[in-house]
Amino acid sequence: MHGSTMWSNISAAPFLLTGFPGLGIFHPWISISFFVIYVSILLGNGTILYLIREDHTLHQPMYYFVALLAATDLGVTLTTMPTVLGVLWLGHRAISQGACYFQAYLIHSLSIVESGVLLVMAYDRFIAIHSPLRYTSFLTNARVVKIGLGVLMRGFILIVPVIITLSGFPYCGSHVLSHAFCLHQDVIKLACADITFNRLYPIVLVSLTGFLDSVLILISYILILNTVMGIASGKEQAKALNTCVSHISCVLVFYVTVTGLTLIHRFGKYVPHVVHIIMSYIYFLFPPFMNPIIYSIKTKQIRNGINRLLSLHRI
Repeated sequence: MHGSTMWSNISAAPFLLTGFPGLGIFHPWISISFFVIYVSILLGNGTILYLIREDHTLHQPMYYFVALLAATDLGVTLTTMPTVLGVLWLGHRAISQGACYFQAYLIHSLSIVESGVLLVMAYDRFIAIHSPLRYTSFLTNARVVKIGLGVLMRGFILIVPVIITLSGFPYCGSHVLSHAFCLHQDVIKLACADITFNRLYPIVLVSLTGFLDSVLILISYILILNTVMGIASGKEQAKALNTCVSHISCVLVFYVTVTGLTLIHRFGKYVPHVVHIIMSYIYFLFPPFMNPIIYSIKTKQIRNGINRLLSLHRI
């Protein structure tokens, strides 16, 4: 009886998060860099959301999807920031199992949402270029809301099965995780149970979301290019393609980091562990950091909105 009580206590013990192994003395300095990046992400995406809400010229389907992308990036940042800064700044490594499962749920759900938003944005650009006269009648506010809800529901529902099974497993050995935040693939390694479902389901999930989304985005751009090539005027061709530059840049930023992280996890057995950790941080920080910059530089209407905002503050 005493043994089973002790085993259940071990199983229910908190998980321990990990910063950068071997670099503990530098954690306070590293945390300052992370804090600056996090603040930049919050300000950048917060500004995009504020502009789209306040500027009526930005009340169009394209910018609603940009707002959804910014909100998703804010969600990822606000989900990971507390534990990362807690570990690096305060040395606070313990996280309750419930909080860990919830963080993993949000992280993985928002990753699927981001992939879905990028797909919807490709569809938006296809409609805008292929059928410009039908654009506003086809992508009405009601339809944009339905599409947005569909993207959110897909992300937040599909990840539920693995998190429910994850929370039901016993953890009788080490409780030390390899990152400063909870990831499904990290927690599952600590389970003392048959994890076949939790190994297979994510593969199917990635195939039906990330991989399928990327293929559909590619098809969208093949169709866009085909439409653009049919435009007689070179100037009009350039103008049409220019509306896609911001989105293409965000797609590349997202999928290059995803591919890099996947390759490191799959084939990086002999790569130093710190490289795996750095790639994870790049995946969670680089797209949210870059997306507002891309849209601020490449999208004239958002750039003009930022200039107006800055000029108001100068006054």
